Amino acid sequence: MFYGLLVSMYYMDNKQHNLPHIHVRYGEEEAVFSIPEGDMIDGVLTKRKRKLVEAWIEIHQEDLMADWSLAVIGEKVFPIEPLK
Repeated sequence: MFYGLLVSMYYMDNKQHNLPHIHVRYGEEEAVFSIPEGDMIDGVLTKRKRKLVEAWIEIHQEDLMADWSLAVIGEKVFPIEPLK
């Protein structure tokens, strides 16, 4: 979580969007972002918050992909540093 954005990676969720992705919530808004590209592929998020998520994904591409590899086989993922 950073700047009020809650980032989630759901275990075994490789069928819903058919690519590595994260879910991001901010208040009533929710969006899905592909990794490692950082494209918003579903949902709604304000432009300002979307830019923060995109920057965070760019910085942590390798960590996110490593966690995705663990998540899809049901393993525990590692925490990733928030955007500062």
